[in-house]
Amino acid sequence: MTDEEDIDATKAPLIEHLIELRKRLMWSLAAIFVAFLVCFWFAKPIYNLLLWPYRVAAGVDAPIELIYTAPQEFFFTQVKLALFGAIFIAFPVIASQLYMFVAPGLYRAERKAFLPFLIATPVLFLLGAALVYFVAMPLAMTFFLSMQQTGDVEIMLTAKVSEYLSLIMMLIMGFGICFQLPVLLTLLARAGLLTSDQLKQYRRHAILGVFLAAAILTPPDPVSQIALALPTLLLYELSILAVKMAEKKKRDAADAASATTSST
Repeated sequence: MTDEEDIDATKAPLIEHLIELRKRLMWSLAAIFVAFLVCFWFAKPIYNLLLWPYRVAAGVDAPIELIYTAPQEFFFTQVKLALFGAIFIAFPVIASQLYMFVAPGLYRAERKAFLPFLIATPVLFLLGAALVYFVAMPLAMTFFLSMQQTGDVEIMLTAKVSEYLSLIMMLIMGFGICFQLPVLLTLLARAGLLTSDQLKQYRRHAILGVFLAAAILTPPDPVSQIALALPTLLLYELSILAVKMAEKKKRDAADAASATTSST
């Protein structure tokens, strides 16, 4: 069966596409709901786990004290944490449902090309989250705790549970999104909107943009900003290599197609 016949065999009226879309959305929402219930049940242990960077910065033996200033604050903080964790845990299901929805409209070669991006996206996001948890957040908390003042006038940090969660979630999202750079640039290259030569040409602009993004997405301390900027620049260089490989595969496929046409 040819690629055209493969796609023709999966053609369906609009109403069937809408029914299929609803089915995929229902499965995705069900996965998020189940993961939400699990994460909400274990919200306090998960929150305590997220406090590990704070403990590293304050000292292993130092007591950690956080507060909430509204009766409902900690409850909604747990809801927010459960929803964040649910989307994170349910992402494989969401990605698989997305693939099953778009796959019938793709050629076989496009399906094979699409799968690595679905796998690379959560892996790169996990790498970004790990960098936050083990490097950026401890460095940021060390910087903030260093601003405490003792003596006649004591100024000590007593963080709110909601604000600490917002900070670490913002960092995880920021690093996770920045780590999608190779996926985004490679997809643009496959679509013919970008070339490796253009990436090299705009390298200086990319460096400036990365440091500006790091300044916006991270706390106002140079250590965490550099912790985001340097890996992102490394990913930019890796993106150039990935785009080169994609261009080479595209040229090889075009050469093979032209050779087949000429031989016939």
